[in-house]
Amino acid sequence: MDNPPYKEDILKDGFESQTLKLGDDYEGTVTATLIRRLCKSGAEKAILYIHGFNDYFFQSEMAHRFNGEGFNFYAVDLRKYGRSYLTHQKFNDIRNLKDYYEEILQSLNIIHSEGNKEILLFGHSTGGLISTLFAKDHTNSRLFDGLILNSPFYEFNLAKWIKRLLPLVSFIGRFIPKVTIPGGFSEEYGKSIHRLYRGEWEYILDWKPNLAPKINLGWLRAIHKAQSELKKVFYIPKPILILHSAQSVTDIKNLEQVSGRDAILNVNDIERIAHNIKGNVEILSVEGGLHDLILSAENVRNNVYNMIFDWIKLNDL
Repeated sequence: MDNPPYKEDILKDGFESQTLKLGDDYEGTVTATLIRRLCKSGAEKAILYIHGFNDYFFQSEMAHRFNGEGFNFYAVDLRKYGRSYLTHQKFNDIRNLKDYYEEILQSLNIIHSEGNKEILLFGHSTGGLISTLFAKDHTNSRLFDGLILNSPFYEFNLAKWIKRLLPLVSFIGRFIPKVTIPGGFSEEYGKSIHRLYRGEWEYILDWKPNLAPKINLGWLRAIHKAQSELKKVFYIPKPILILHSAQSVTDIKNLEQVSGRDAILNVNDIERIAHNIKGNVEILSVEGGLHDLILSAENVRNNVYNMIFDWIKLNDL
């Protein structure tokens, strides 16, 4: 069966995208979107990028960087995000993170069918959590060859007393998944990256607003269940690079902190839980890094790309 045709993507400049048809869920019709930008050299290795929460793929510079290193670049806008959002849906809503395996597997199979023999999964934040879970559940898969994780969302950045309530709230979410609560992070992070405020990046604010929409209890339950799976030691037999900022923001009103630290997650949580992954795992911190490290200041993100490409070469990927 032939793959659906690609069309010129909203990013233009050599970017193409196609719609992936998925099985219906509790809201009805579901789709995802596969975006690509190919090397001119006819490369046989590829990256599949998976975005985070309140997010979608817009980082064209990242695609150019990987193209320049001989990788075909692909990204997937997961169901109910960005290009994949349908008007009858609630943005970002999911009740089991493993539902995303459907679009990840479709994407990986398409990428292989297009002549790519080696594929690295690259996940940011919630995409990093999803990628880790996927790799944990597909240890024998030949569809991917390694993981790059950019500030993976391994734990909620909440006060200890609130964290103690998460199991109860997660349990309640099983029965009333549509009840909504505030998303819980400040709009200052978004203002630090979008060019209309204090940042340098251009993206669609309707798809990535500074203040995330309220989350469903069903979404919270899905995240909590996934994170709980990573609390015990497990083994992934593929090379893994985990990157995170050197520091987290301690005062969200301090704009200097917001412009050079992780304003979303506690980096100590990332480091601690990352050590539960056994195998060929490298964990690196990035001085001056934002939550999305590749949106950091130019000198910082240049360092991030150097770390990534050095690791790729070291592992012969």
